[in-house]
Amino acid sequence: MGRGALILIEGLDRAGKTTQTGRLVDKLRSNGRDVELLKFPDRSTPIGKLINSYLVDKSFELSDESAHLLFSANRWELANSIKSKLREGKTLVLDRYVYSGVAYTAAKGLDRQWSLNPDIGLPKPDLTIFLNLNDSSDRSGFGDERYEVKEFQLKVKHQFELFFNEPNWETIVVDGKNIEQVESEIWAIMNEKVLNVEFGDEIGVF
Repeated sequence: MGRGALILIEGLDRAGKTTQTGRLVDKLRSNGRDVELLKFPDRSTPIGKLINSYLVDKSFELSDESAHLLFSANRWELANSIKSKLREGKTLVLDRYVYSGVAYTAAKGLDRQWSLNPDIGLPKPDLTIFLNLNDSSDRSGFGDERYEVKEFQLKVKHQFELFFNEPNWETIVVDGKNIEQVESEIWAIMNEKVLNVEFGDEIGVF
Protein backbone atom coordinates (compact mmCIF):
# COMPACT_ATOMS: atom_id res chain seq x y z
CA MET A 1 0.00 0.00 0.00
CA GLY A 2 1.32 3.43 -0.94
CA ARG A 3 1.30 6.44 1.31
CA GLY A 4 -1.65 8.77 1.71
CA ALA A 5 -2.22 11.80 -0.49
CA LEU A 6 -1.65 15.39 0.59
CA ILE A 7 -4.49 17.54 -0.80
CA LEU A 8 -4.61 21.33 -0.42
CA ILE A 9 -7.52 23.68 -1.01
CA GLU A 10 -6.51 27.33 -1.31
CA GLY A 11 -8.35 30.55 -2.08
CA LEU A 12 -9.18 34.04 -0.96
CA ASP A 13 -11.10 34.65 2.25
CA ARG A 14 -14.79 33.78 1.88
CA ALA A 15 -14.21 31.69 -1.25
CA GLY A 16 -15.71 28.61 0.40
CA LYS A 17 -12.57 26.74 1.52
CA THR A 18 -13.91 25.69 4.93
CA THR A 19 -17.16 24.41 3.43
CA GLN A 20 -15.45 22.53 0.61
CA THR A 21 -12.66 21.00 2.69
CA GLY A 22 -15.25 19.69 5.15
CA ARG A 23 -17.36 18.22 2.37
CA LEU A 24 -14.33 16.68 0.70
CA VAL A 25 -13.26 14.97 3.93
CA ASP A 26 -16.78 13.60 4.45
CA LYS A 27 -16.94 12.29 0.89
CA LEU A 28 -13.51 10.66 1.10
CA ARG A 29 -14.52 8.94 4.34
CA SER A 30 -17.72 7.67 2.74
CA ASN A 31 -15.53 6.15 0.04
CA GLY A 32 -13.49 4.25 2.59
CA ARG A 33 -10.50 6.58 2.87
CA ASP A 34 -8.67 7.17 6.13
CA VAL A 35 -8.64 10.97 6.01
CA GLU A 36 -8.00 13.96 8.26
CA LEU A 37 -8.56 17.70 7.86
CA LEU A 38 -5.87 20.20 8.88
CA LYS A 39 -6.48 23.95 8.90
CA PHE A 40 -3.75 26.57 8.75
CA PRO A 41 -3.06 28.46 10.79
CA ASP A 42 -3.65 25.79 13.40
CA ARG A 43 -4.82 28.03 16.23
CA SER A 44 -4.66 25.26 18.85
CA THR A 45 -0.85 25.15 19.10
CA PRO A 46 1.23 27.55 21.23
CA ILE A 47 2.30 29.51 18.14
CA GLY A 48 -1.20 29.22 16.69
CA LYS A 49 -2.71 30.89 19.76
CA LEU A 50 -0.36 33.84 19.27
CA ILE A 51 -1.35 34.01 15.59
CA ASN A 52 -5.02 33.99 16.56
CA SER A 53 -4.48 36.99 18.84
CA TYR A 54 -2.71 38.79 16.01
CA LEU A 55 -5.53 38.07 13.54
CA VAL A 56 -8.48 39.03 15.73
CA ASP A 57 -6.94 41.92 17.68
CA LYS A 58 -5.96 44.72 15.32
CA SER A 59 -4.16 46.53 18.16
CA PHE A 60 -1.71 43.59 18.35
CA GLU A 61 1.29 44.95 16.46
CA LEU A 62 3.89 42.80 14.72
CA SER A 63 6.21 43.64 11.85
CA ASP A 64 5.21 41.98 8.58
CA GLU A 65 8.37 39.89 8.72
CA SER A 66 7.67 38.68 12.26
CA ALA A 67 4.07 37.81 11.41
CA HIS A 68 5.17 35.85 8.36
CA LEU A 69 7.72 33.84 10.31
CA LEU A 70 5.10 33.00 12.94
CA PHE A 71 2.77 31.58 10.26
CA SER A 72 5.66 29.55 8.82
CA ALA A 73 6.63 28.28 12.27
CA ASN A 74 3.03 27.16 12.77
CA ARG A 75 3.30 25.01 9.64
CA TRP A 76 6.61 23.56 10.81
CA GLU A 77 5.01 22.62 14.14
CA LEU A 78 2.97 20.02 12.23
CA ALA A 79 5.48 19.01 9.54
CA ASN A 80 6.66 15.78 11.18
CA SER A 81 3.11 14.80 12.03
CA ILE A 82 2.04 15.36 8.41
CA LYS A 83 4.85 13.14 7.13
CA SER A 84 4.11 10.40 9.64
CA LYS A 85 0.40 10.32 8.85
CA LEU A 86 1.03 10.22 5.11
CA ARG A 87 3.42 7.28 5.52
CA GLU A 88 0.78 5.49 7.60
CA GLY A 89 -1.56 5.71 4.61
CA LYS A 90 -3.74 8.56 5.85
CA THR A 91 -4.95 11.10 3.29
CA LEU A 92 -4.66 14.68 4.56
CA VAL A 93 -6.79 17.58 3.35
CA LEU A 94 -5.35 21.02 4.08
CA ASP A 95 -7.33 24.25 4.39
CA ARG A 96 -4.62 26.81 3.47
CA TYR A 97 -0.89 26.18 3.56
CA VAL A 98 2.38 27.52 2.16
CA TYR A 99 0.86 29.26 -0.87
CA SER A 100 -1.33 31.39 1.40
CA GLY A 101 1.70 32.34 3.43
CA VAL A 102 3.56 33.58 0.37
CA ALA A 103 0.55 35.29 -1.23
CA TYR A 104 -0.52 37.23 1.86
CA THR A 105 2.98 38.37 2.75
CA ALA A 106 3.94 39.29 -0.83
CA ALA A 107 0.67 41.25 -1.06
CA LYS A 108 2.09 43.49 1.69
CA GLY A 109 5.05 44.27 -0.55
CA LEU A 110 7.64 41.82 0.76
CA ASP A 111 9.76 39.77 -1.65
CA ARG A 112 8.09 36.56 -2.86
CA GLN A 113 11.24 34.44 -2.64
CA TRP A 114 11.95 35.73 0.88
CA SER A 115 8.37 34.79 1.76
CA LEU A 116 8.86 31.24 0.49
CA ASN A 117 12.30 30.63 2.01
CA PRO A 118 11.16 29.76 5.57
CA ASP A 119 8.87 27.04 4.18
CA ILE A 120 11.48 25.33 2.01
CA GLY A 121 11.60 21.71 3.10
CA LEU A 122 7.95 21.45 4.16
CA PRO A 123 5.87 18.61 2.61
CA LYS A 124 4.49 19.70 -0.75
CA PRO A 125 0.88 18.86 -1.72
CA ASP A 126 0.26 16.18 -4.31
CA LEU A 127 -2.68 18.29 -5.50
CA THR A 128 -3.63 21.93 -4.92
CA ILE A 129 -7.13 23.13 -5.80
CA PHE A 130 -7.54 26.90 -5.86
CA LEU A 131 -11.06 28.27 -5.44
CA ASN A 132 -10.91 31.29 -7.72
CA LEU A 133 -13.24 34.05 -6.58
CA ASN A 134 -13.37 36.76 -9.24
CA ASP A 135 -15.89 38.99 -7.49
CA SER A 136 -15.84 39.21 -3.70
CA SER A 137 -18.17 42.20 -3.54
CA ASP A 138 -21.18 40.12 -2.50
CA ARG A 139 -19.33 38.03 0.08
CA SER A 140 -20.27 38.88 3.64
CA GLY A 141 -17.93 38.98 6.60
CA PHE A 142 -15.03 41.06 5.32
CA GLY A 143 -13.47 43.11 8.09
CA ASP A 144 -13.93 40.52 10.86
CA GLU A 145 -10.23 39.76 10.89
CA ARG A 146 -7.07 41.65 10.01
CA TYR A 147 -6.77 40.60 6.35
CA GLU A 148 -10.46 40.41 5.45
CA VAL A 149 -10.50 43.69 3.54
CA LYS A 150 -11.56 43.67 -0.11
CA GLU A 151 -8.75 45.94 -1.36
CA PHE A 152 -6.12 43.77 0.28
CA GLN A 153 -7.75 40.57 -0.97
CA LEU A 154 -7.35 41.81 -4.55
CA LYS A 155 -3.61 42.13 -3.98
CA VAL A 156 -3.55 38.64 -2.49
CA LYS A 157 -5.38 37.27 -5.50
CA HIS A 158 -2.73 38.68 -7.85
CA GLN A 159 -0.04 36.90 -5.84
CA PHE A 160 -1.97 33.63 -5.98
CA GLU A 161 -2.30 33.98 -9.76
CA LEU A 162 1.48 33.81 -10.04
CA PHE A 163 1.23 30.20 -8.82
CA PHE A 164 -1.34 29.11 -11.41
CA ASN A 165 1.25 27.33 -13.58
CA GLU A 166 2.63 25.29 -10.68
CA PRO A 167 2.65 21.51 -11.21
CA ASN A 168 -0.33 19.67 -9.69
CA TRP A 169 -2.30 22.92 -9.44
CA GLU A 170 -5.97 23.08 -10.47
CA THR A 171 -8.21 26.17 -10.48
CA ILE A 172 -11.99 26.23 -10.06
CA VAL A 173 -13.96 29.43 -10.65
CA VAL A 174 -16.59 29.62 -7.92
CA ASP A 175 -18.52 32.73 -8.99
CA GLY A 176 -22.14 31.98 -9.86
CA LYS A 177 -21.94 28.38 -8.62
CA ASN A 178 -23.64 26.85 -5.62
CA ILE A 179 -21.90 24.70 -3.03
CA GLU A 180 -22.91 21.45 -4.69
CA GLN A 181 -21.60 22.53 -8.10
CA VAL A 182 -18.20 23.44 -6.70
CA GLU A 183 -18.12 20.20 -4.71
CA SER A 184 -18.84 18.24 -7.89
CA GLU A 185 -15.95 19.92 -9.73
CA ILE A 186 -13.58 19.19 -6.85
CA TRP A 187 -14.65 15.56 -6.82
CA ALA A 188 -14.08 15.25 -10.58
CA ILE A 189 -10.52 16.50 -10.13
CA MET A 190 -10.03 14.11 -7.21
CA ASN A 191 -11.16 11.19 -9.36
CA GLU A 192 -8.62 12.06 -12.02
CA LYS A 193 -5.67 13.12 -9.89
CA VAL A 194 -5.93 11.21 -6.60
CA LEU A 195 -8.45 8.41 -6.19
CA ASN A 196 -6.99 6.10 -8.83
CA VAL A 197 -3.38 7.04 -8.18
CA GLU A 198 -0.99 5.16 -5.91
CA PHE A 199 1.56 7.56 -4.47
CA GLY A 200 5.10 6.38 -3.90
CA ASP A 201 6.82 6.36 -0.54
CA GLU A 202 8.68 9.59 -1.26
CA ILE A 203 7.02 12.79 -0.03
CA GLY A 204 7.72 15.87 -2.13
CA VAL A 205 8.94 19.08 -0.50
CA PHE A 206 8.96 22.76 -1.36
